[in-house]
Amino acid sequence: MSMFKIFDTAATGMSAQSLRLNLVASNLANVDNVSSSIDETYKARQAVFGAILNQVNPDDPATGVQVKGVVESDAPLNMEFAPNHPMANEEGYIFRPNVNVAEEMANMISASRSYQSNVEVVTTAKKLMSATLRLG
Repeated sequence: MSMFKIFDTAATGMSAQSLRLNLVASNLANVDNVSSSIDETYKARQAVFGAILNQVNPDDPATGVQVKGVVESDAPLNMEFAPNHPMANEEGYIFRPNVNVAEEMANMISASRSYQSNVEVVTTAKKLMSATLRLG
């Protein structure tokens, strides 16, 4: 693997974790939204990642990560009886998103640490390349 491929690989990881952080922020921002219909209620979103495989040499390991898509959670929405709420449906129920705040905070910490690890890879590779150039 070329030394420059390290930067490409780390960049794909940073990009993926950045998307993951954005999805966590979106989920947390919508945690208190209320709707009168199941179809209109915000549903938690998660990123789906996949490996970028080496097309030139299949024996080499994966060369990065790609976002395969963003999926909505299929967890049940939170239905609450609140007949006096202005958004209540005809039966008196409101619907809240299926966002789990504790789970989202864990995702945020994990994504943040993964992003930082990729930054450290780039920093270390840059230092090693600089040291190699000083040797020559």
